Amino acid sequence: MTDFAAADAGIRQLHGRFADAVWRQDDAEFAACFASEGVWKIAGMEFTGREQIADACRRMLGRCSHIHLITGLPILEVDGGTAKGRLSLTEFARMQDGTTAMTIGWYHDSYVEEDGRWCFARRHWSMKYRGAPDLTGHFAGTPNYGAFPSAPAEDEATYVRPAGQ
Repeated sequence: MTDFAAADAGIRQLHGRFADAVWRQDDAEFAACFASEGVWKIAGMEFTGREQIADACRRMLGRCSHIHLITGLPILEVDGGTAKGRLSLTEFARMQDGTTAMTIGWYHDSYVEEDGRWCFARRHWSMKYRGAPDLTGHFAGTPNYGAFPSAPAEDEATYVRPAGQ
């Protein structure tokens, strides 16, 4: 049980570092949350390695003046220095033009211990909702993968929002 407890604590700290980096719009710390050859899949795009991830983060977060993430509790399956997980996430964003949006979705993650701390080996974003906080916005037709540990296939594309939503 100690190995699971230590992994759980380390992975929760990883999620905390990730949310903090998003709030501060710190692309270097955002990328440091990923393994050196980590993969981030989001909005129909895939980025590999910290340099690509930092660049993508800079471009995406640059469209926003503020972003606040609320992470759920990770559901985990730990196997030594690796783990799989699912995490719900709610995002509140204020765009540079003053518009706002709330996004709800799940990350399907693979984790690895690297240089003494847990990192994302792979992240697959599965968006479920984007729009007003009263849930009158757009619900995405993304798959329901069933109970954990069910997850998207590694080669499965992520959802791309239709223009204007």
